[in-house]
Amino acid sequence: MKYFGTDGFRGEAGKVLTADHAYRIGRYLGWYFGREHKGRIVVGKDTRRSSYTFEYAIVAGIIASGSNAYILHVTTTPSVAYVVRTEDFDCGVMISASHNPYHDNGIKLMDKNGHKMDAHVEEEIEKYIDNELDELPFATGEDIGVAYDHAIGRNRYIGYLISLATRSYDGKRIGLDCSNGSAFMIAKSVFDALGAKTYVIGNEPNGLNINRECGSTHIETLQNLVRQKELDAGFAFDGDADRCIAIDDKGDIIDGDYIIYICGRYLKKRGKLDGNHVVTTVMANLGLFKALDKSGIEYDVTTVGDKYVNESMVKNGYVLGGEQSGHIIFKRHATTGDGVLTAIMLMEVMMEEKTSLSELSSGMKKYPQLLKNVKVSDRSAAMENEAVQKECEAIAGELGDDGRILLRESGTEPVIRVMVEAGTDELCKKYVDRMVSVLTNSGL
Repeated sequence: MKYFGTDGFRGEAGKVLTADHAYRIGRYLGWYFGREHKGRIVVGKDTRRSSYTFEYAIVAGIIASGSNAYILHVTTTPSVAYVVRTEDFDCGVMISASHNPYHDNGIKLMDKNGHKMDAHVEEEIEKYIDNELDELPFATGEDIGVAYDHAIGRNRYIGYLISLATRSYDGKRIGLDCSNGSAFMIAKSVFDALGAKTYVIGNEPNGLNINRECGSTHIETLQNLVRQKELDAGFAFDGDADRCIAIDDKGDIIDGDYIIYICGRYLKKRGKLDGNHVVTTVMANLGLFKALDKSGIEYDVTTVGDKYVNESMVKNGYVLGGEQSGHIIFKRHATTGDGVLTAIMLMEVMMEEKTSLSELSSGMKKYPQLLKNVKVSDRSAAMENEAVQKECEAIAGELGDDGRILLRESGTEPVIRVMVEAGTDELCKKYVDRMVSVLTNSGL
């Protein structure tokens, strides 16, 4: 599609994504969901300065088309999904560019069940944006929509998160990095209510500092806090809090692969890992696959993107899946990745097992990994090139069971991503350089 990717319409605010785009998206949603009844659409945003522009533009479009808009204000992506599916809304809109810097923004659409919007609807919105559809009628008189303050929806979501914990966190000292984003309204409230002693950073958003040297993309900030304060654990979120990267009691990183391993084993032990499967992507570390094999847990491997992880989970009835980036889906509790929920689930394992996060992760050994991007003129031609395929097979044979090589086309750039995992950093570099050399010398 032209505008909408796997995670919504995203780009630099005011250039790639404009207020006019937002208004026309609102106009189409208001008309589409208001054809047979008064449409009800919930809207949330993160802390970026441009989010206010897009919020007002989307709401204006919704009510101009005759539907009602319910405004959650600053909130998380998973909270919008929760409110949509529990309060009988027709759809949800989240204004956020997730882990991107402040000058970018995005618009994510969700259906009434809290899942990503059907691609057909997004395709029709794109046509409307590009004036390929007839102009939509404006509502008039009493048919004009209303905009409601719906902050109570966010509060209900906070209450829901608190209700998921089965015990008090009294005595636990926890670090929280809210990335100067959406989590600053939620994470501390949840952990304080559960009795933890919290140490919070990245909770002073000013519209320009979201994800800046903080959050899950700059995990070293939280690492330093956990080590300095000798905390039990730390949890870092991204801009819209649909991801979580943890720090254990030793100050080491517990990324999405470790989280799937820890929670997968915990659920299996209690007979709650439906299908005895977890879902992950091709970019998951080889160490995760080996640890799952050793634990007797099967796995479904999808292409990169939480959309594909979720599709596999829904299709097969699996309850746990996610990505190395910390986007983890606990299907019994949510329809999307949820950073704060992920933190609670890790706390549940720690409390139930009466052990530390470092001990819980000790059964998985992460393999060194190296990723390089190679610019090419034609991605498909590069992937199908005989010399490239031959070299890839040769490297895979040399690595054997102690490593792997993966070539992947970028979905947005003229780039082939070369990733190697092996027993040492030196081996990773050796094989990546060999593969890159073939790609660059093949005139692709």
